[in-house]
Amino acid sequence: MNKDIIQGKWKEIKGDLRKAWGNITDDEWERTKGDATAIAGIVQQKYGLAKDEASKKVGGVLAKYTEDTRESMDDDVPPANRNLKN
Repeated sequence: MNKDIIQGKWKEIKGDLRKAWGNITDDEWERTKGDATAIAGIVQQKYGLAKDEASKKVGGVLAKYTEDTRESMDDDVPPANRNLKN
């Protein structure tokens, strides 16, 4: 995920992460600095998940923001040019 997206939406993302994993403190979230690998590491440690499972679950939360950003970017591209974006 793009770090700019994470930084720009960090408060929103952190809120969703808190909902999913309430045992993680604000200080722990802030120490990750929005890094998906660090977030997964904390989730793995606190909840006893396998590395792959923690990464997949964190990725699911973060993917929502990637999709939201992509959709809003598509709104800014004229319909005739949308196929040219990829």
